[in-house]
Amino acid sequence: MLVACGKGLFAVSGMVSSPPTFRERGGGWALVQSVLMIAVCVAVFIDQGSFGGSWVTVVGWALFGLGSIAGVGGALSLRSNRTIFPRPKEDSRLITGGIYRWVRHPLYASLMALGSGWALLRGSWTALGITLVMIVFLRFKAAREETWLTERFPDYVDYARRVARFIPGAW
Repeated sequence: MLVACGKGLFAVSGMVSSPPTFRERGGGWALVQSVLMIAVCVAVFIDQGSFGGSWVTVVGWALFGLGSIAGVGGALSLRSNRTIFPRPKEDSRLITGGIYRWVRHPLYASLMALGSGWALLRGSWTALGITLVMIVFLRFKAAREETWLTERFPDYVDYARRVARFIPGAW
């Protein structure tokens, strides 16, 4: 049975449930991720052009392109399941098609590649350092999300055994 409660509809069995709180949805993870994303974007103004060269530019554009493809592919595959929160939505389903055939977390991989590409293109050690912090952070966020995905979708364990977390065939 679905019940209207303030901001939405909630499935109940005998009693009304309240929507999950910001914290219950993993809001702290989402907040830190947002701060790191913004920090990478603005960090290039601290030490823009500190390093560079033609190979750095080529690698930067390649990472930027791969990150864009992964991000668009992830968003298109997830559709209404997409959320910045690591806890899956109540009405979500497990997505294993599209780009999710090759990577379990293409949106996180996208942020890693975009941040790295941006830092290289702008020649910013500061942005590169913050991107490395973001990569470590996203690795831990993905692990937390996978715990919730396993609780919600028993098939996730088998899926995780078959599909790489961020980079197909590697990581």
